[in-house]
Amino acid sequence: MGFRLSWSDYVLDLDERTHVMGVLNVTPDSFSDGGRYFEPERAVEHGLQMARDGADIIDVGGESTKPYAKRLSCSQEMDRVIPVIEVLARELSIPISIDTYKSEVAQEGLKAGASIINDISALRFDPNMAPVAARHDVPLILMHMKGTPENMQQNPHYRDLISEISQFLKDAIDRSVKAGVREELIIVDPGIGFGKTFDHNLEIIKKLEQFQSLGRPLLLGTSNKAFIGHILDKGVDERDTGSMASVAAGVMNGAQMVRVHNVKMGVETVKVIDAIRRGEV
Repeated sequence: MGFRLSWSDYVLDLDERTHVMGVLNVTPDSFSDGGRYFEPERAVEHGLQMARDGADIIDVGGESTKPYAKRLSCSQEMDRVIPVIEVLARELSIPISIDTYKSEVAQEGLKAGASIINDISALRFDPNMAPVAARHDVPLILMHMKGTPENMQQNPHYRDLISEISQFLKDAIDRSVKAGVREELIIVDPGIGFGKTFDHNLEIIKKLEQFQSLGRPLLLGTSNKAFIGHILDKGVDERDTGSMASVAAGVMNGAQMVRVHNVKMGVETVKVIDAIRRGEV
């Protein structure tokens, strides 16, 4: 597909191998690890450890977007993430992503050393996000979500799941490009668990290859999600095996990037799947 992202001092060659994004939640209430890395020192150490474990990107977020989560102010969010990004940017050679839907937070995150924007709203919540990404010439991740975190799981319904998500992402790509974002720096994410039922999540993973018609790299974020707990009857701290199974399925079906909490397991999983798919190590 020719997915080689090049910007600033970074190159991500997504044709060469599947890339792993490590999740760093600097929050007291995220669904998977809320509170575990809320203290800046612990967050920084965890980010450094994920890099040592082989992460290609560290995704730093300061606001929980689990179902029914309440929104933070920009200042609250920045108080959480900016100190962590500043330290990680000095210590790491891999890119840092700022996970936010607020352009002001993204702007300050980029100033602090982040170099990717991960917007779960795909520009819907803040129309100034695309201009920020364009001005800084950084990759922009656009994720599908039906509704908002406050209401997305209130009986989500689709007439045609895959085509509706595809059209949503195509429109978001078009808006980004019109705002000046280089199309070759856009990544799309179908948004597992964001306004999706159990069956929707499984269908997206099964039919992931259909999103390749968008012509952009696919990021899949299944790690520790509720659908895995439902299948295995496991709590959120017991879903590593299920998460890696979903990662393997996603990569086999066309994901170029995966977003995971357990980076060490994620790196090993995609290395095996890449070898099976490509016939080489």
